[in-house]
Amino acid sequence: MQQNTPAGTLDYRPPTSPWLSVIHRDPEILVLDKPSGLLSVPGKPEGHSDCLQERARKFYRGTMIIHRLDKDTSGVIVMGMTRKAHANISMQFERRETTKTYIARVWGKVKGDEGDIDLPIGSDWNNRPKQMVDHENGRPAQTHWEVIAREENATRVRLTPSTGRSHQLRVHMLSLDHPILGDAFYSRSDSQTAAPRLQLHAETLGFIHPGTGKPCTFYAPCPF
Repeated sequence: MQQNTPAGTLDYRPPTSPWLSVIHRDPEILVLDKPSGLLSVPGKPEGHSDCLQERARKFYRGTMIIHRLDKDTSGVIVMGMTRKAHANISMQFERRETTKTYIARVWGKVKGDEGDIDLPIGSDWNNRPKQMVDHENGRPAQTHWEVIAREENATRVRLTPSTGRSHQLRVHMLSLDHPILGDAFYSRSDSQTAAPRLQLHAETLGFIHPGTGKPCTFYAPCPF
């Protein structure tokens, strides 16, 4: 999922404590827990150079970004420590051989306990970088959702995407009329102000380890 900064957002103040949260490190991979508010890679505007990639490189020379999380999404990210490992895991992402789960708090009370969303997603060209459900030109996108807790005016869900379109989880939950709380792009005013940050967290990431050839899954506890 690609990162972004809302149009007009120039006040970039990424969190600094902890500076870098390492989940796992070995000769092939570096697994990190990215905080909300920190870019995965440098942003284009001046003053947006601080990011997870650059922080990692200061401590672990040669680390290479494989995938991204949106600036306001927290959670598990893996980086390659060698070119071979980078290519191996990148191919797993491309072939949809990785497994991912996310935790989100969404607006309102979701009916039912679980379900599947199968709606194509494409760019909203008049409001870029926003995305939208686009049945004519959109790319296939599928998400499984499962309720794990209900609150007075919100629902906590676990989301399992089988594709990785930009803003997929945010657009798909909006399509159910349950936008993710704190979402500056897709929430209404009430659901946007209902949380201090985007309530979306990459909880787990699984793939075949490029060194051992064995399945591995990494976990970052949800901070909200």
